[in-house]
Amino acid sequence: MSEDKVARHYTHGALLAAIEAGLGRLGKSPDGVTVEDLAPVDEFHIGGREASLAFLGQLQLEASMHVLDVGCGLGGAARFTAAQFGSRVTGIDLTREFVETGRDLCAWVGLGERISLTCGSALDMPFDAATFDAAYMMHVGMNNPDKEALFADVARVLKPGAVFGVYDVMQTNPGELTYPVPWAETPATSALASPEHYKAALEAAGFTVTAERSRRQFAIDFFARMREKFDSAGGPPPLGTHLLMGETAPVKAANMSHNISAGLIAPVELIARKPH
Repeated sequence: MSEDKVARHYTHGALLAAIEAGLGRLGKSPDGVTVEDLAPVDEFHIGGREASLAFLGQLQLEASMHVLDVGCGLGGAARFTAAQFGSRVTGIDLTREFVETGRDLCAWVGLGERISLTCGSALDMPFDAATFDAAYMMHVGMNNPDKEALFADVARVLKPGAVFGVYDVMQTNPGELTYPVPWAETPATSALASPEHYKAALEAAGFTVTAERSRRQFAIDFFARMREKFDSAGGPPPLGTHLLMGETAPVKAANMSHNISAGLIAPVELIARKPH
């Protein structure tokens, strides 16, 4: 699949205005918004902020570190990392609108000097070798069929001994998925792979995989809670990841939940380390 197709899939057209309008309906404005206020739209992965804390908390991030966010999207995880751990964060993403909107959101919450967001390919990142102390990616590999090249370039830009965390939706059993899903309208732009494929690609890039955890039950519970909230409120909240997915957001979320419940896919965490 082409990277242009992936970028087009995620392009909204008026995303910053949609986020600002959602904040307005909550009685908030860019002048006083916080990282926590943005969390509902910032966490474009299964489990939202709860998942971010559980995943990133395993990476032993510190304020002295320069951290790479691979496939940063709006920079939500970067903002959370900078606020929670004090780290300096550089993010890279294919979708220009995500990057440009993310820069504005960083400025809104006063993190513009600690976070740098770049538009570009994670297969050929414009960063020098051995630049970063740690790296992570969250729900990114489903759009990248060449996991080997992806992890090789991550390994290149990491310092020796650095940790790399992956939190992706992975194929856990054979079978045909129901589409559309948040990362793809059809199988043509989906690059699902098994945890075994991921681990082999990480090891081929020189990483040692130190931990693996399936988050399938966590995901099932998350979607159940989300349905309950939507039903009780009569629809989605003013601010949420449905803004990123467009008019088909309810269908994509329902299909994701169905595919997980059917045992075809699951969010999986992998923690790896580059040798010293």
